[in-house]
Amino acid sequence: MTADGSLAPGRKANHILESPVSDEIDPEIAALIGGNVEQYRPGGKAPALPLAGGPLPPDFDTLFGELGVTAEVKNKGEFSVDLSRKGFAPVEKTEEESSTDYFSDPEYYKKALGGEGEEATRFHEILSKYMKATDIKDKGVYRQQLISNYWYLAAKVALRTSSAQVILPKRLLVRFSALLPNVMSPELRDAMGRIIFDKRIDEPVYYVDEWIRAVATGQVNPSATDEVKPKGGTDDRARITAMLQKAQGKRDAAEGIMKAKVDERRSLEILLKDKVDQVVHHESQPGLLHVPAPYTDGQKKQMSEFFEITRRMIQVDKDLVQTMNDFEKAGAELSAANEKAGALGSGEVKADLQTLAQEYETVKQMTKLCIGRQGNHFPLLTRDYFHGSLRDIGTRENVVKLLAWIEGIDCEAFCRPYKNALHRIVPFILLLPCYGDSGICWEPFDRYNRASSRGRVAIPMYPKNLTNAVISAVADLRWQVAKEKASFYWMEEGLTGNYYQWFTAKKIRGDVKEYFIQDYQVWITKESEGIQKLEKEVRAIFWRFMPYSKEIKDKLKQRSYVYQELYQKDINRSMSDGY
Repeated sequence: MTADGSLAPGRKANHILESPVSDEIDPEIAALIGGNVEQYRPGGKAPALPLAGGPLPPDFDTLFGELGVTAEVKNKGEFSVDLSRKGFAPVEKTEEESSTDYFSDPEYYKKALGGEGEEATRFHEILSKYMKATDIKDKGVYRQQLISNYWYLAAKVALRTSSAQVILPKRLLVRFSALLPNVMSPELRDAMGRIIFDKRIDEPVYYVDEWIRAVATGQVNPSATDEVKPKGGTDDRARITAMLQKAQGKRDAAEGIMKAKVDERRSLEILLKDKVDQVVHHESQPGLLHVPAPYTDGQKKQMSEFFEITRRMIQVDKDLVQTMNDFEKAGAELSAANEKAGALGSGEVKADLQTLAQEYETVKQMTKLCIGRQGNHFPLLTRDYFHGSLRDIGTRENVVKLLAWIEGIDCEAFCRPYKNALHRIVPFILLLPCYGDSGICWEPFDRYNRASSRGRVAIPMYPKNLTNAVISAVADLRWQVAKEKASFYWMEEGLTGNYYQWFTAKKIRGDVKEYFIQDYQVWITKESEGIQKLEKEVRAIFWRFMPYSKEIKDKLKQRSYVYQELYQKDINRSMSDGY
């Protein structure tokens, strides 16, 4: 194999396919992947094919996981999307072994408010009046003033957290809304001290202070808002940035499809080779010397499948050629966008204070949506409103474990279709220090890059039920992605269209998305266990457009005729290519 990744002259094109999957492999391949093939497989063992042909050869990402298709080193940092990942990594540690007493410092409160000027003075005055008030009406008035003034204070402190040198009390204020240690119970203070402070999980889940810092350093684009930005000298930069994001998304998506097509063709080639080997193998005819036996019924059946396999191989190869063309075109667009961005010096651009202030205003709006109009908008963490333990807090580790559990049931929860291919793209998860009970989806994906950008989801940290809060966030994401995919036909096609038509046929009053989120929670918590709680029509819609994993489907079809009938419909649709 040459340095550019092409096959050396004189070598067969199917050289890799003919190499057995074992420790004794071709020296070139061994040098390329660094030793034993087995260590590159999940669990350390090669998965067996559901065929007689033995184990599959290494797929594209196993062999070239750190390289792109152009032999460039792939940047798989925490803010980039890795389309090769198939699930969440197990969370090994959910809390610290010993609690850190953040609040033992008698100057904690003063340090948190120190240097914040008029906003801090005003907030302290109102907080003092609120704490001393005995009349219910006066306390209610001060409470409303406290809420509004807190957001002015927190917005100013949040701007400071964009710097890594900010003192810890200010960071804890923005991250946990922890300002007054004396209103927190000893158990709550201990629980907060056992939360893992640094980011040790390679998943896009962030606390508010981390998020603001990521926006400030340009690692994450500001969240989309409905406000029209004023025209000025930044128009060219914004246009080039949008062009760059769109081109990058096209290129990433094309590369992902290309890899999938390569793996699919390789599997078909292995399958065909296996069937040919079985067909050309003959036992001796009993009683006749050196006369091979005629073809068996099994061999004849194998021969009848040759045409279908080769037909699929030709179609996949045709798709591969088209994807290669798309990749080259997207690469040219990306190069052009990079040149224009380089001319503007966009590589050194960092978010300004106005952008950060707008981002925190967006965080405020997310918080209001998580809490709801009738919810508890009190801004400070206190024992009066939160009585749970550490496992009830929406920490990074707890949320990732719940997301992995949901994906184990709804296996396509974080998948988005692009050119007839499903790409698993986990959205950015923002953990909000509030008493909301529902998670929300702010953006299903970046407006400039629908192909490979992450969406944005917010989850409250102090809900009454953390599991329900995370499920509702995934449900909202599901609805928004399906709605954007259907575009103008969202009331007619796909998941949202079928659900909306059932909703209107039943003449149900209210918000259709809220009903969908409630039904999705039942789908995850009850129906996945075989407990029939949904309407028959809703169950059929969810079964088709939000399918369970194969293991759950196989389990449910044994439980009830209801699920067995849905399972059979899957088979019928797949046979008629109408799924």
